[in-house]
Amino acid sequence: MATAVASADQQAKALSLAKVVADAQEKTKKYLGRIEAAVDDSARQCIAESRLDQQLVGHSKRTVGKVRDTYICDDAIVLVTTDRQSAFDRQLARVPFKGAVLNQTSAWWFEKTRHIAPNHLLGSPHPNVCVGKKCKVFPIEFVMRGYLTGSTSTSIWKNYEKGTRAYCGHTLPEGMSKNQALPMGNILTPTTKDDLHDELISAQEIVSSNRMSQQDWDECSRLAHALFRFGQEAAAERGLILVDTKYELGKDADGNIILVDEIHTPDSSRYWVKETYEGNISQGREPENIDKEFLRRWYTQHCDPYKDETVPDAPRELVAELSRRYVMLYEIITGQDFVFPSEDGPPVDERMSSSVSNFLKSHREA
Repeated sequence: MATAVASADQQAKALSLAKVVADAQEKTKKYLGRIEAAVDDSARQCIAESRLDQQLVGHSKRTVGKVRDTYICDDAIVLVTTDRQSAFDRQLARVPFKGAVLNQTSAWWFEKTRHIAPNHLLGSPHPNVCVGKKCKVFPIEFVMRGYLTGSTSTSIWKNYEKGTRAYCGHTLPEGMSKNQALPMGNILTPTTKDDLHDELISAQEIVSSNRMSQQDWDECSRLAHALFRFGQEAAAERGLILVDTKYELGKDADGNIILVDEIHTPDSSRYWVKETYEGNISQGREPENIDKEFLRRWYTQHCDPYKDETVPDAPRELVAELSRRYVMLYEIITGQDFVFPSEDGPPVDERMSSSVSNFLKSHREA
């Protein structure tokens, strides 16, 4: 009797979680008109590159990354998350509202995980901006994986498919299938942090090459595993599977190891819909995903994004759908409505500069 009650409770919970995702699907489809208009007017509505006022922000150095523009001030670091879409070590598109989604999703997770790991976030004065502590970032990306999947050259599935069984210090068993859960549970599979192309590396190589001390590696490994477990549990409570993700960690001025950059965003993570996972796998279909894998698959089907000198432009409807999925993930994870930016008022860089300047002034006076 007790088993039957437990089974009924589990079924009711599964239906409830499935409804969370289904409701978000239907709700965000109503946003497509607003999103498509932004795709058509991407030159004005997408943030391709930020240009914060140097005098207002008071920064001494600006660097442009794949997605983020970084302003290094004397006492803080300002990160502007743009709408640039990067994959396969190249820029592929501009996705409306993507930057705001990434920044706000990350800010939400930063607050929810402070009990696990301290982080750099001081505040988010604008939807696309976070201000963080300055720190020395480890030259490693801490990639956590729970499933045998992926489409890039460093992914666990692409390497396994080629016959690799020794992967980032882990021994992978024979007979595994794409998208299955790893039988050994979650694993940490680090890569180097390079400007052009990250490379796979093992924990032993990281320490022996003096990229990190053994003590720092052990602590970062512990934090990465703990953060990933928490993220998986939180995602499961919203009807999602957090499949894999990457973390960046560094040391602040006091020598404390802290989490930096972003956390559990659809750019740094892979999310699948929990309800449809088993059915899709049993029928040989790809899992239902809510992340940029949607775009990656389109490019691998239409070109060789690593070797071709030029690649086709992403179709308008694909970019709009990707934007919708980003917004949908934000709403599912946070339980909050995404607030679309106003199309009126001063230019976005002017608004950003003013917001950041006011925040930094208050921070310095505190």
